[in-house]
Amino acid sequence: MSNRARIAVFVSGGGSNLQSIIDNCADGTIPGEVVLVVSNKKKAFGLERAAKAGIDTLVHKRKKFPNGNAADEFLLFELKKRDVDLIALAGYLKMVAPKIIEEFRGRIVNIHPGILPEYGGKGMHGLNVHRAVIKAKATESGVTIHLVDEIYDHGEILAIEKVPVMPEDLPEELASRVLKVEHSLYPRVIKKLAEQLIKDRKQ
Repeated sequence: MSNRARIAVFVSGGGSNLQSIIDNCADGTIPGEVVLVVSNKKKAFGLERAAKAGIDTLVHKRKKFPNGNAADEFLLFELKKRDVDLIALAGYLKMVAPKIIEEFRGRIVNIHPGILPEYGGKGMHGLNVHRAVIKAKATESGVTIHLVDEIYDHGEILAIEKVPVMPEDLPEELASRVLKVEHSLYPRVIKKLAEQLIKDRKQ
């Protein structure tokens, strides 16, 4: 019986949070290993990070399949084939299919570069979030980590860590400050989830 959780990470872009997860698994902070990296974009740099670490990658585009159900079944097959315990979204800009959510209910986690629910929902990702925070003249932003359900940025919140917004901040400056917290907070939450999954497996 393994004492390590098997993790799949979904990315759409650079994958800096993916790298943080890989590094924290490698040094033993997270009792797990990334066994698959999935992206909806074949040029996502996150795929290169995965390949460099010797991790299986999968480019998954729904339009390549005859219908949505076939696409979902294929992805589910790939996840089950690798005995995935936990899915971590790391800058993944697609809605996770209901079939995947149902199979992994309570075992899909997402990181959001803002405080939920105020700065969430469709289209609220990346710099869009930071622009909205600055436009609202908010004095603080933050990082929210939550379980994934069928609604964008809606599932149970597991952790929030706040970040100050400076009066002169540009979206890129706020993004940089928030990203540092992301790289610290996400591994800590994934560590707890992995530990619980391993504990449940042994019972």
